Amino acid sequence: MSFDGIFTYAITKELQGKLESGRISKIYQPYKNELVLQIRSGGANYKLLISAHPSYARMHLTKETYDNPSTPPMFCMLLRKHLEGSVIERIEQKDMERIIIFHVKGRNELGDMTYKELIVEIMGRHSNMILVDSGQRTIIDSIKHLPPAVNSYRTVLPGHEYIFPPSQNKMAPFGITEEDVVKKLDFFAGNLDRQLVQHFAGVSPLLAKEITKRSGMVNRITLPKAFTETMDTLEKGNWKPVMITGEDKEAFYLIDLTHMSGDRKVYGSLSELLDRYYFGKADRDRVKQQGNDLERFLQNELKKNKSKIKKLQKSLLDAEDAEKFQLYGELLTANMYSIQRGDKSAEVINYYDETGSSVKIALNPQKTPSENAQSYFNKYQKAKKSVSHIHEQVKLAEQEIEYLDNLLQQIETASPKDLAEIREELQDEGYMKKKPDRKGKKPKAVNPVLEQYRSTSGTVILVGKNNKQNEYLTSRVAARDDTWLHTKDIPGSHVVIKSRNPEDATIREAANIAAYFSKARSSGSVPVDYTLVRHVKKPNGSKPGFVIYDRQQTVFVTPDPDLVKKLKE
Repeated sequence: MSFDGIFTYAITKELQGKLESGRISKIYQPYKNELVLQIRSGGANYKLLISAHPSYARMHLTKETYDNPSTPPMFCMLLRKHLEGSVIERIEQKDMERIIIFHVKGRNELGDMTYKELIVEIMGRHSNMILVDSGQRTIIDSIKHLPPAVNSYRTVLPGHEYIFPPSQNKMAPFGITEEDVVKKLDFFAGNLDRQLVQHFAGVSPLLAKEITKRSGMVNRITLPKAFTETMDTLEKGNWKPVMITGEDKEAFYLIDLTHMSGDRKVYGSLSELLDRYYFGKADRDRVKQQGNDLERFLQNELKKNKSKIKKLQKSLLDAEDAEKFQLYGELLTANMYSIQRGDKSAEVINYYDETGSSVKIALNPQKTPSENAQSYFNKYQKAKKSVSHIHEQVKLAEQEIEYLDNLLQQIETASPKDLAEIREELQDEGYMKKKPDRKGKKPKAVNPVLEQYRSTSGTVILVGKNNKQNEYLTSRVAARDDTWLHTKDIPGSHVVIKSRNPEDATIREAANIAAYFSKARSSGSVPVDYTLVRHVKKPNGSKPGFVIYDRQQTVFVTPDPDLVKKLKE
């Protein structure tokens, strides 16, 4: 766990330096378990993200933009009533736990001074945000309610007394001596990294492993020394916010994790690190939950079409007998004189074979020789037509698979807003039934909202993340002389540079965005085609988002999430 008590200590220090004495100007709740507070402090504006997400609970300053619901949730409205316009007097951490308390001073409707506490508990799936009346110590409300039936130790409901989660009674890690560490550990029992977690507050398994790694030969001298030195570094604020990207996972911490292998990137602040680490993660988790039925539906459709192609290919093998039927018809016609009605078969010389081999042909004894020959000619014509029809059906099924693959890729990179547009497209195309509007009114057509980026040189780059956005971008927003990009033969987004002659650096940056929002986002050296919008065409009757283009050039890039995040407006 990266966001442990020590990390909470550090992020609290960072927020103290920027937000204390700041005024809360706006409060938003973009998602069920997340808040964004706009705070004016020291002549600057800050956005504070607080998340009680079960998998991505955290708190940090952010530069991300969040879509807010048209109707704010009840908890958001309550916080606006009690906290908007108030001043953050103090920010503190509860002991070395993952609990941060915002002490807020403001005035009520009568103009009387009030004191509130916004308590943030970052505890995995038990994470919460609780607004407390400082004087009475009662809960005003919380983002998650916890009734007595769920937790016998404490109740988190409006009107109840606020009680901190039970203390773990561990030793504070700062300001202790090597002798203190020795007294707490049993060097004969082994598992010393686990013992560090058990006995010292704020220490996670991740940090404990790092300390044991830094101690080298773990013994009664090296481990206590490594522990106290590391804690001294952390207490003094000598942090090195780093993200490590390995082959199968990412990790972050406020000091380098020498026990982990992978590419390292150091950030200027903890908030910057967290903003990058969680970039898109929570969105993808929400999309996974909200779009689970969509993904399952598309996978089923994909499976059906792949199965259909297999059956068609088998039919194609059967239809390949067409030439044999024609041969039988011709041989019977040529040997009509030697065949009688009632014969069950006829053995004739195959005059098409240079060796002069004979062929045995099955006959219908109820038919004349002429009727038997005509029967084979009819089978030939039917099989010939069947081959043409099967090839057409295989082509259509392959197009369908390409379309479904494209939609699945779009779900991978979608935001919740994008997901709604994908669902709407499937309904418009007849794949899914439209839900009837309760009021019976037709919803107003709303233009898709495109993601906007800006290149290092200042040129605007627009991105469509689903077929509706792609078509809107390419056919309506983009000018004919703008530059259009797409991954070569790989499902992905349409990207447009609002310039006819962009710099090479701008093309590479836009290509990086196109590669990032494609099926090849985890690959290296991804080919991206670019051409003018005037050379991009949508064939009549083609699927949504499908285009053809020419006069393109190709550039190869490796998707860089840091660059994509940096260029996003």
